Amino acid sequence: MVTKAAGRPRRRWISIPLKILMWFVIISLVLVAVFRFVPPAVTMTMIMDGNGITKDWMPLSEIDPDMPRAAIAAEDSKFCSHHGFDAVAIAQAMRHNASGGRVRGGSTISQQTAKNVFLFQGGGFIRKGFEAWFTVLIEAIWGKRRIMEVYLNVAETGIGTYGVNAGSMRYFHHDASKLSPSEAARIAAVLPLPKKRAAIAPQGFTRRYGNSIQRRIGMVRNEGLDDCL
Repeated sequence: MVTKAAGRPRRRWISIPLKILMWFVIISLVLVAVFRFVPPAVTMTMIMDGNGITKDWMPLSEIDPDMPRAAIAAEDSKFCSHHGFDAVAIAQAMRHNASGGRVRGGSTISQQTAKNVFLFQGGGFIRKGFEAWFTVLIEAIWGKRRIMEVYLNVAETGIGTYGVNAGSMRYFHHDASKLSPSEAARIAAVLPLPKKRAAIAPQGFTRRYGNSIQRRIGMVRNEGLDDCL
């Protein structure tokens, strides 16, 4: 027979995780709702960056349209059609990485935005689980236009440099409203490895990748792959 006294500790151990989960859901919903309208002031990636923080928020309406097109061309061609996850890209990345060689990611722009704003770099499968949760939330609450706007303003574009506007000022000495297709493509080429690649006089793979992105910008525009923006 289980006494009342013995049952109380058991209920307490069950209730504590439930309360933690409940508060996590509430806090994450509030944060996502707030950032639907308010620019994130700082992210964990910025805080952990020992090179300082240079950033300058610019609304999507003021960023040259070729910049989000370049991001779609480089990072996520199905951005406007998926609901946060690209199962095909994830499966392809897993098969490629299993074969060795250069590691390839399968994350969408939505997933990268969720990670950049609410989480941190690294962390393995646990972080991926939280990333999936926040991806679902921002897809439901923010919508595609806001996701792209936040992504282009918090993504690391150089050493200690965050957002395409700060990146444009760093590399080309003008703001992101006046980017040429070539400049937008160069910034997009830097995004996967911003601490190791340079948008000015790019060499080797970065140069070839930037040229490829520039060619695909027209395809994104002509095929309406940026219609959700």
